Amino acid sequence: MSEFFPLPNELAKHNIFPGVSITTCAASQMMMSLVRMEPNSEVKSHSHPHEQIGIVLKGRAVFKIGNEKKELAVGDFYRIPSNVVHQVWSFEEGAEALDIFSPIREDYL
Repeated sequence: MSEFFPLPNELAKHNIFPGVSITTCAASQMMMSLVRMEPNSEVKSHSHPHEQIGIVLKGRAVFKIGNEKKELAVGDFYRIPSNVVHQVWSFEEGAEALDIFSPIREDYL
């Protein structure tokens, strides 16, 4: 295993909700997560102590962060402060997003 270039089979993979899978790569202070949402899937309402920022890479999705709700498409960024409740719904084409967490999420290793 390379310290600097992890291979795909060395990355953590999880199904976090029905139709929602993630692949993660962590450093000592932050974590990157590639989120794949199947068509019409949902990231259920939740919160966590980690800061989270991200960008939509494919498709479109509705994000509800705190009391704001917005449809995002490819190239749109979002930020989720610590402990803020959030939820995401994909459309018929599904969606992909890249999330960055700090500190790392031990539950995603």
